[in-house]
Amino acid sequence: SLRPDVVLMDVTMPVLDGVEATRRIRGTQPEVRVVMLTMHADEATMARAIRAGADGYLVKDCSTDEIAEMLTKVVDGHTAVSRDVAVSMLREVHRTQSGMVEELVSKREEEVLQLIADGCSSAEVAERLFLSQKTVKNHLASIYHKLDARDRTQAVLRAVRMGIVRLS
Repeated sequence: SLRPDVVLMDVTMPVLDGVEATRRIRGTQPEVRVVMLTMHADEATMARAIRAGADGYLVKDCSTDEIAEMLTKVVDGHTAVSRDVAVSMLREVHRTQSGMVEELVSKREEEVLQLIADGCSSAEVAERLFLSQKTVKNHLASIYHKLDARDRTQAVLRAVRMGIVRLS
């Protein structure tokens, strides 16, 4: 039986797809490194391959030099993805993180935070947003909890760092 150091294969194959082949190889020969070379640059396919045990994921339009470089990295024990895939992954991470920030505080809490960052008192926030001061205080309590802040200054600092509000 063959004992290769690295298997380079496509995701799409006629009898057994590359993801399932990777799963089987890793199940019987865990020391074998597996690299996918494919035309599929989407995150979902790449994620399936990595979860199955692939050590590398390269898109077919990469150069032969890039393929050689990535194979060397994989043989040396590193995980490798082609530049196009890495850029796509980073975009997805940024999209997901910004979605998480949007979910962290409500739109109204974001408005309250922005006015606080602009230097408004609770009374001024209430007046500008047509809210009672009690409602503003409730929003602030919720913001403190969500941002793990002790006071309005700490809440604003954390919100600025997270990109929720901007200092003017």
